Amino acid sequence: MSAANAGLVEIVPGVHAWVQPDGSWWINNAGVVRGDDGGDALVIDTCCTADRTRRFLQAARHAVDGAALRFALNTHLHGDHTYGNYLLPEDTTVIAHEATRAGMIADPFIKGCPPVWQPTPDWSGARLRTPTLTLTDGMTLHLGERRVELRHPGYRAHTPGDVVAWLPDERVLFTGDLVFHQVTPLVLMGSLEGARRSVAWLSDFEADHIIPGHGGLLEEGAFRTVLAAHDRYYRFILETAAWGRNEGLSPLEAANGVELGEFADWHDPERVVLNLHRAYADADGKEPDVLAAFADAVTYNGGPLRCVV
Repeated sequence: MSAANAGLVEIVPGVHAWVQPDGSWWINNAGVVRGDDGGDALVIDTCCTADRTRRFLQAARHAVDGAALRFALNTHLHGDHTYGNYLLPEDTTVIAHEATRAGMIADPFIKGCPPVWQPTPDWSGARLRTPTLTLTDGMTLHLGERRVELRHPGYRAHTPGDVVAWLPDERVLFTGDLVFHQVTPLVLMGSLEGARRSVAWLSDFEADHIIPGHGGLLEEGAFRTVLAAHDRYYRFILETAAWGRNEGLSPLEAANGVELGEFADWHDPERVVLNLHRAYADADGKEPDVLAAFADAVTYNGGPLRCVV
């Protein structure tokens, strides 16, 4: 799946989603929101590679008819949503949660990707561009009369600093990676219990149009179905972790000892190992060893993880 398969979709007038099939490793969704007065615009996330980000920003500029890309939100710290920040205009104000900024500064992957994915994403020319405006609980942007609420759930979920962009008048919700559609959720840097809590939190928005962090766009009815599946998956991970720990199994051994069932057809099923590393670490009151977790995921997968660059 090349960058050429991505496309900009108008959700409501002035609100567009950048959708990148198939939503697997490093292939995220993004967006752009124009003020209803034709003024400043908000970019929601960038992309993993320079090629993907340039295509997105070119499409975004066309969609907003030359309006200034005055603001950009990073929904969380992961590189598929942030590594393209350096290609934003110099005068764009980049916004994120405080924990996201801290996590981006500490991110080791941008300096050299370990041999986990095949092929390895190419961000050799990328340079770190961190947010200059941070939030803790939330803030509101006013793009003309268009209101965009940036909200944090108040706890770790996918990561410590997840922020959604909510347009209450248009009933449009950009979820970041709190939602994956037909893609296995990832909570290695977050919390299983927090991810479960976020399911109800997201449902309370009663959104009509939902842009997940990965995978196809959703409308209200399908969104509730996807959230229910997320909840079942998180419970599956927690139950598997409890069983594995009781049996004295490692996260990798526990993953090999269960069937994925209804979740087997989701992209990136090897994330079961990463998520079990998080569940085990949470139970022990510590942070997981990220590199060890990815090494186990490669073993589970029988080789480097599938990546479409």
